[in-house]
Amino acid sequence: MKRYCLAVLLVLVLVSSAVAAETDITFDQWLKDFHSFALKRGITENTWNLAFGNVVEPDTTVLKRAAYQPEFVQEVWSYLDTRVNQLSIRRGLEMAEHHMATLALLERSMEVDRSILLAIWSMETNYGSVLKKRERLHYVPLALATLAWGDSKRSKFARQQLIAALEILQAGDITADDMLGSWAGAMGHTQFIPTSYLSYGLDMDGNGKRDIWNSIPDALATAANLLVKNGWRPGKTWGYEVVLPKGIGEYAEQTKTLAEWEQLGLKRPGQKAFPRPEEKAILKVLAGENGPGFLMLKNFFVIKRYNNSDKYALAVGLLADKIAGWDGMVQSWPRPVDSLTADEKIEMQQLLKAKGFYDGEVDGFLGKGSREAIREFEKQSGLTVNGMPTRTILDALNK
Repeated sequence: MKRYCLAVLLVLVLVSSAVAAETDITFDQWLKDFHSFALKRGITENTWNLAFGNVVEPDTTVLKRAAYQPEFVQEVWSYLDTRVNQLSIRRGLEMAEHHMATLALLERSMEVDRSILLAIWSMETNYGSVLKKRERLHYVPLALATLAWGDSKRSKFARQQLIAALEILQAGDITADDMLGSWAGAMGHTQFIPTSYLSYGLDMDGNGKRDIWNSIPDALATAANLLVKNGWRPGKTWGYEVVLPKGIGEYAEQTKTLAEWEQLGLKRPGQKAFPRPEEKAILKVLAGENGPGFLMLKNFFVIKRYNNSDKYALAVGLLADKIAGWDGMVQSWPRPVDSLTADEKIEMQQLLKAKGFYDGEVDGFLGKGSREAIREFEKQSGLTVNGMPTRTILDALNK
């Protein structure tokens, strides 16, 4: 516990030091300076007052969250576990049924598979459930102003996004009170940053507003529009899982036709054929040669226009395949000994909940609450107390 508290304190100190080092002016002065800049860019005084009339201090939680991004720090299997699992698949099938008409219309008019749109919706806001927890969301103009003021690495990005956010407010598509999103300014069901919203936003429900916060048709249509305008190939997959022969790692990130990759020894599990061997693909080796490999096609890189992360695009592709009723991954990731799979993590939470140790959400994310529940179970069971979610603990829970 002492080590955990020291770690938290260190993070807070580092964040505070970063702000102090990267800003020579107060937040209030920064806002005054940006106010003048915004007026020159066509933002009206009324819009500025709507956005910042009640703002008195920065949102420092934004700076803390900016320092941690799971796409870059988690092992690929841990990242996928919380995003591609029985819960996200089941919920995707429910949403497919509930929004059948909207999804069918988007497939006909924009030729983007419904399963891909559902997977993106799941990845971005867990099918909108994140938006219901308003207390966890950030007021977008303030979040972007805080980044522009206090994060030198993202300052240019945040200034550009803040102007775009003010333009959205000025257009009247959303009120200031409802302009909520992520720490980086991503908004609505399908999480668009302001400039992307201005580029791709669509009014599918026909009410005169591009409302990705409250209109699911608008949000899904906007996501489809981004994919289409970035080169989505209708009727094509995103890539193929392949078995890696020894020594193939040196070819990672190279581009060859599927036929050429096959000549180098890359095969699909079960010896399945490549439907279009003339297509070009890039080899991705995300967990070393002892793990599965993937030959990524054009649509994989279109998905990355949403989030420039291989893990993100892979998660979207794998989840979409499962929602569509296709086979999932065949090979296993090279997980540490005694670690759990995605479904085993969910099972652990369910068992802890059934036995009265856990009262949180069953979501497969074994965070602070789950680990505290494991510790309590270990205490009562006479086990060594460390709070680690292992197969040994799962076996003990099952007994």
